[in-house]
Amino acid sequence: MNFDLNDEQKQLTAAIGRFIEKDYDFDSRSRYLRQPQGHDDGAWRALAELGLMALPIDSEHGGFSGSAVDMMAVQQALAPAMIVEPYQATVIAAHALQRAGGHGAVLSQVAAGSLKLAAAFNEARSRYQLNEVRTRASQGRLSGEKCVITHGAQADWLLVSARSHAETADTDGISLYLVDRNAPGLQIKDYRSIDNLRAADIRLDNTPGTLVGAEGKGWDLLDATADYACVLLCAEAVGLIDSLIETTVSYTKLRKQFGVPIASFQALQHRMADMLIHAEQARSITMLAAGRYDSASPEERRRYVSAAKARIAQAGRAVGQEAVQLHGGIGVTNELPAAHMFKRLTVINTLFGDRDHHISRFTAQPAFRQAG
Repeated sequence: MNFDLNDEQKQLTAAIGRFIEKDYDFDSRSRYLRQPQGHDDGAWRALAELGLMALPIDSEHGGFSGSAVDMMAVQQALAPAMIVEPYQATVIAAHALQRAGGHGAVLSQVAAGSLKLAAAFNEARSRYQLNEVRTRASQGRLSGEKCVITHGAQADWLLVSARSHAETADTDGISLYLVDRNAPGLQIKDYRSIDNLRAADIRLDNTPGTLVGAEGKGWDLLDATADYACVLLCAEAVGLIDSLIETTVSYTKLRKQFGVPIASFQALQHRMADMLIHAEQARSITMLAAGRYDSASPEERRRYVSAAKARIAQAGRAVGQEAVQLHGGIGVTNELPAAHMFKRLTVINTLFGDRDHHISRFTAQPAFRQAG
């Protein structure tokens, strides 16, 4: 497996780097956060002009048919900026629409940057089990509640999982629906999460939705979409870990104790070397998960993705804690990007399954049980 980016991927990541340096430094991000919607429309348009909206969309809908590896490169490149625009939420939901087939008009608008999406899969008490669906669907009408939807209030359309039949925990009977944010019976509660991104809880009361895929047969689509989201989150985490290491090493070269930079202390050098080991292991497993996502069988895909998500959680926590400790008290202040990166890594661990969930999922796969 080739772990090197190709020339086009390198050019795109370089363009993203220039955009961040010019238009999305830490002070700019802080200003965007203070806007009423929690992000900047100008930055959203800039992302679209870079082709990032169109990248994962099929060419027949105006996109570039980008692979999971392409998106991995983008998410790693965007990570240092900690963008607050609903980019990731949009491409995750768009991926589900593409796998289902159809919905060309929606996908074309996504590719053009004129439409935002969000995935509403979480429910209270489900604890990462996306098959625990209590929201009900009957004749295209949805009733129930969804929680902690990343950028749910900023989306023009919500992709909602609902159950048309079968018991609450069954994988059979689950369907996906597109719901207009202005649809009757839809209530949205917007709030800020600890990483300063926006999240939302929604209530659906006989709300109309458009079926995505086959009715009652949406589990495989939901499961694959969640894995795609995990690949993007892992890639973002790798970029954040790299940035944390870079800023921490730079700080230790400037901070002096006993008249010398603390980077000269051997004990701290060992700790920073451990941070680098975590980073390289996280990078390798993320590359494997991204590289195999589009071609692996569902069982293989689950194993690769869960292995990556579990390792990323461990690396993110270890590197984040070390970064904060090596920075000292300033490491937990809002004035320092490192503090925000650690918060984002903490949230990433909780999205689409934490470390414990993915370890359990990995060991539940048939190949693991047979090997044991």
